[in-house]
Amino acid sequence: MTRTTDSDLAPRELRVLVAVADTGGFSAAAGTLGLTQSAVSHSVRGSERKIGAVLFERGRSGARPTPAGEAAVAHARRVLRLLDVLVVEARGASRSDVWEGPLRIAAFRSAALHLLPPVLERLRARCPGIEPRVRIVREVGRGTAGEVSDGRADLAIATLGGSAPLAPGLVARGLFEEPYALAHPVGHASPRSLPLVDWAESCGARTRTWWAAQDWIPAATVEAEDDGAVLSLVGAGHGMAIMPALSLAGAPASVGITPLGPRRPTRQVGYVTTPELAGSAVVRAVVRELRALGRVVDLPGEDGEGPAGDPE
Repeated sequence: MTRTTDSDLAPRELRVLVAVADTGGFSAAAGTLGLTQSAVSHSVRGSERKIGAVLFERGRSGARPTPAGEAAVAHARRVLRLLDVLVVEARGASRSDVWEGPLRIAAFRSAALHLLPPVLERLRARCPGIEPRVRIVREVGRGTAGEVSDGRADLAIATLGGSAPLAPGLVARGLFEEPYALAHPVGHASPRSLPLVDWAESCGARTRTWWAAQDWIPAATVEAEDDGAVLSLVGAGHGMAIMPALSLAGAPASVGITPLGPRRPTRQVGYVTTPELAGSAVVRAVVRELRALGRVVDLPGEDGEGPAGDPE
């Protein structure tokens, strides 16, 4: 039988670390947890002693995690989530249920709009006890996968093979490839002569290579925060954009869509989770529904007619 040691962190200590990080201070964490400030301070000092590192920088403005603290808090969130999963799945096994309780998903905007709704609808029909909690995250930097790494999400819908490497210790699997197409004001006679409207997003190495080889694509003169804003600007006649299929789903009637030919760029959309949650019933159920969707978005002319890089 394994014995606990003085260096083991108890779940209550992990909850204190997460609460301090989330609220930004010992007093605020104490209020959230129903503890005194001295109890929170004592717990944090005990955790720091056990780990052997300072976890929070204390100051008049509150408490901010150190690099060691950020790592500790991320692991704490993941461990606490696994404890929740342990209880839920054990109860579900005794009742032959798949899942009951929250399911935390991080997704980029277009995936949350066009991919998740049918998945969650089918999932809730099978598992009415599921409580989906969707967090929309810009797919820049660490993106949606960073939410899983930090313990804020159980599963992320992510762009795979982007510029930011996947954090060690995560599981990533591809779901489908979505093509890029040219979006432009509908009816424009020469869309590639328009200014480029762009926004920051993760794209794969193949897309970046394709983009660099197209001498007809100008430098971006208009930049937007997300793909929805890009579509609005394009539809209003302010320029053209090169966008992936999910972003073009449900585009307004003022936006025309022209395929980029058989050598068009694509991006791989997949899911990211932790090794521990990859085998859980709820993540397996979500992945089954995601794979069951098959091809998500069909673009006009997606058979690849027309030369690559010649959208007119």
